[in-house]
Amino acid sequence: MPPEFSLPPGKQDRPARCELCDRPVAALTRHHLIPRTVHGRKRFRKRYSREQMLSAILWLCRPCHRHIHVVLSEQALGEHHASREALLSHPDIRAFVDWLADKPAGFQPRSRRPRQD
Repeated sequence: MPPEFSLPPGKQDRPARCELCDRPVAALTRHHLIPRTVHGRKRFRKRYSREQMLSAILWLCRPCHRHIHVVLSEQALGEHHASREALLSHPDIRAFVDWLADKPAGFQPRSRRPRQD
């Protein structure tokens, strides 16, 4: 069953903090919970409406965003990790977010792990 995507008014507005690690960061990036590369696939078009695919986003700092894409493939993101809670349930992502949360706002770690599917 697909996750619910009822966004409160103003959810698309850029927050002041990363929505994963909760650090205050000036430059946040938009992470599509259902990657745009899979929007055209039949499986995803049946599962989610176009509005859900386009509006399901998180505002993330660059280190969190980069780490998500290093650890998980686009397919895995769309099928199993299409919500904030699902992302945080992944052990590698949870460990990284917990580690990063104490770092200063300008901290840029290097992540060079192979992707897991």
